[in-house]
Amino acid sequence: MAMPSTLQSAFTNRRVLKVISGLHNFDADRVAAVVKAAELGGATFVDIAADPVLVKLAKKLINLPVCVSAVEPEKFVVAVAAGADLIEIGNFDSFYAQGRRFEAEEVLALTHQTRALLPEITLSVTVPHILELDQQVQLAEELVKAGADIIQTEGGTSSQPSHAGSLGLIEKAAPTLAAAYEISRAVSVPVLCASGISNVTAPLAISAGAAGVGVGSAINQLNSEVAMIAAVRGLVEALANTRVLSIEC
Repeated sequence: MAMPSTLQSAFTNRRVLKVISGLHNFDADRVAAVVKAAELGGATFVDIAADPVLVKLAKKLINLPVCVSAVEPEKFVVAVAAGADLIEIGNFDSFYAQGRRFEAEEVLALTHQTRALLPEITLSVTVPHILELDQQVQLAEELVKAGADIIQTEGGTSSQPSHAGSLGLIEKAAPTLAAAYEISRAVSVPVLCASGISNVTAPLAISAGAAGVGVGSAINQLNSEVAMIAAVRGLVEALANTRVLSIEC
C-alpha cells in the first residue's frame, strides 16, 4: 500500500525512528508532550492510541506522520477518518501484564479484518514475542501475504537483564533483535525493531536487518519535554552513526 513519501525515504535509508506514546495513553497533555518532543528531537514519525481526538491533536501540533495503534480494527476506521497516516496492529506489551496473549491466529485474523475495512492505508503489524522464533518468522510471512506493509518485532518484556549498563541494555533488547534478524531475512517489507530499544541497541537493530526502531517507555516515561527531546536526539544520532554490516556466512 502507498506509504507517505517522507516515510518511504526514511525506510529506504534504514534510519527510521518511531516514537510511541502508548496504546493505552489517552492523556491529551502527555500525548502532546511526547509528539512535540518527537518532532523537535528529529524522529521520523509518532505512534499514538487510535483515538480521533488524539489524532486531531497530534496533526495540529506536529508535521510528522501520525500512526495509530489498536487491537480492534473498528478503531482504525475513525482514527483514519480523523487524519491518521498509517495504522499499527500491535503495541502488545501493555496487554501482557494483564495476562492477555496474542497468538498467531488472532494477529493474522486482525490483519485480514483490518485490510477489509481499510484496503489502502499503510499497515504495520507486530509479531508477538511470545511465539517461538521460527513461528514468528512464519507469521511474519503470512502477515505480508495478508497485506502488512511493515512488520514490527517486540520482546522487551520477555527479557530479564542481569547486568547494569550497556550489557544490561543489550540483554534487554536481545529478543527483539533476534526477531528482527530472522524476520528481515524472510520478508521483503521493512522491519521495525521495537520494545526494549535504547541508543545503545538501536544501531544493533539496523545491523541486524531492521529498517528502523520504535521506542516508547525510554521516552514517554520521562518527566519533562526537555528530557524527552534529548532522548529522541540521542536515538537519532545513534541511528545516524550506524554502519550497516553485511556479513555472509
